[in-house]
Amino acid sequence: MSTQASEDVTLSLKEGEEPGDSDNELKRKMSSASFYSTDGGEEDDENAEDDDDDRKDAHVALGPQLALKEQLEMDKNPDPEVKIQSLTIITPDRPDLVLPIPFVPNAKGYAFTLKDSSRYRLKFSFTVSNNIVSGLRYTNTVWKTGVRVENTKVMLGTFSPQKEPYTYELEEDTTPSGIFARGSYSAKTKFVDDDGKCYLEMSYYFEIRKDWS
Repeated sequence: MSTQASEDVTLSLKEGEEPGDSDNELKRKMSSASFYSTDGGEEDDENAEDDDDDRKDAHVALGPQLALKEQLEMDKNPDPEVKIQSLTIITPDRPDLVLPIPFVPNAKGYAFTLKDSSRYRLKFSFTVSNNIVSGLRYTNTVWKTGVRVENTKVMLGTFSPQKEPYTYELEEDTTPSGIFARGSYSAKTKFVDDDGKCYLEMSYYFEIRKDWS
């Protein structure tokens, strides 16, 4: 029995081949296959990494991205511009007093003088450019010795751009009378639209006296 098995093994070997040679060849084949498999895996990993890099590059932010239509609309609709040019004090007691804006105070620091117990109107001249200004409002707050004595708010309206200046005349008012009404006053004037944009904000001083001069 053992002799027959030995002969079978011997016959299965190639001529001139030692018994350990087939095992070595099998190991070489397995090693070679393993090498090819590993090499291909590395290439796949590199390709995957390249794909990831390409995807990352594709998502790089290129800054603000506005649609062309939106940009054109923004260019077509600039913000309105309102310039208050002058304030005119109109009274039957003297010629109109036109004050350019910003006010230029006199030597005592007053922008203008009003006579006590006198009737007067204020008229503004202003220009509108670039776009329609909606809901333009005039506010004026007055203090005497730190106490607020007047707070006026007037809705002037909505104005479209034009080359010629607009004029707006406020209702007639009367200055306070009496010795206690005379003296120095501080005031703040503002022009603001519906969007809260302020076109003019100025603080100044004026005085009320017994006469105009």
